[in-house]
Amino acid sequence: MDKQAIIEAEGRYVMQTYRRADIVLERGEGVYLYDTDGQRYLDFMSGIAVAALGHCDPAVTAAVAQQAATLTHVSNLYHTIPHVGLARRLVEHSFADRVFFCNSGAEANEGALKFARKWARARAGEGKHEIVAFSGSFHGRTMGAISVTYKTAYREPFNPLLPGVCFAPFNDLATARELIGPATCAVILEPVQGEGGIHAATPEFLRGLRELCDRHGALLIFDEIQCGLGRTGRLWAHEAYAVTPDIMTLAKPLANGLPIGAILLTEKVAAAIGPGDHGSTFAAGPVVCRAAEVVFDRVSQPEFLAAVAENGEYLRRRLRELESKHIVDVRGTGLLVGVELDVPVAPVLAAARKHGLLIINAGDNVLRIAPPLIVTKDHIDTAVDILRECLAT
Repeated sequence: MDKQAIIEAEGRYVMQTYRRADIVLERGEGVYLYDTDGQRYLDFMSGIAVAALGHCDPAVTAAVAQQAATLTHVSNLYHTIPHVGLARRLVEHSFADRVFFCNSGAEANEGALKFARKWARARAGEGKHEIVAFSGSFHGRTMGAISVTYKTAYREPFNPLLPGVCFAPFNDLATARELIGPATCAVILEPVQGEGGIHAATPEFLRGLRELCDRHGALLIFDEIQCGLGRTGRLWAHEAYAVTPDIMTLAKPLANGLPIGAILLTEKVAAAIGPGDHGSTFAAGPVVCRAAEVVFDRVSQPEFLAAVAENGEYLRRRLRELESKHIVDVRGTGLLVGVELDVPVAPVLAAARKHGLLIINAGDNVLRIAPPLIVTKDHIDTAVDILRECLAT
């Protein structure tokens, strides 16, 4: 099928819940993607901050092929070696004592909310069930996850949602203090917001939330699905704040494109969850866990993280040098960068794509730049030159 035939078939057979670009991607290699017309694209979105090691990384590919030829699926009724190997890595390199695996970021947040409710009910009864989230938040599209997602357009068509949820302004500790109380079971937030416009929490805000949760016997949940696992130049984004959560959710980059999510939690929370309280048929399959082991071993290396931090600083500096009349702000941390414009970003995304650069948005007026973590300064220079041309008018 040619490109137009594929696009027309998608319109005929697939639910229209996405506005896809008018290209058909066929293969990838490193930081590049190629479409069916042979056009090469510098990928500075990495599948929405997923392809941490780029496309078709040789080590990941080899591990997946070997594992797929050995054992693909047995369900969670049996032990497998990759399942335990990945869990051990995550626990030994984090605050957590236990891990629960699932298949996506939304599932991870859904499970985190369930665990928080169960833990609070066991401690204080049915009345301790409220959840505090924040403006600009995005935690997923399932019913629980969307209940703590701020954007009205995402929530209202599906009302009524999870009861007991309220929102405070992000980085506003005074308002959070008014909302967090004896009935609160959990507070959930992204240390660095992605969909909400690439906004980082302030140290005072995270420290204050930790203190409020401790005071009122609530759990602090960090959603690091987009900002975690090396994206900020640290293994976990919250390490920059010296604030430890009770639960952390992961997903996007963990298996470099294969579907996986993870909930990391302390023993005190895990002890409230027993056999049958939660489950997943496909979670922690041998193939995806083997891929994730390879990703984790690479991304957790100090020299790898140092390169992410260095290249992130270089990217932000180069973007600030553009001096476009449309640029309001350049912000972010590591290789999660937002460029706020005073005009809608949709035309810029389309123009960049025509020039061979793939980037995405974070709201109507923010360019979200999240390249593979293996990106180099040469790649950054090329991307910035393309953006300069696209922002010239």
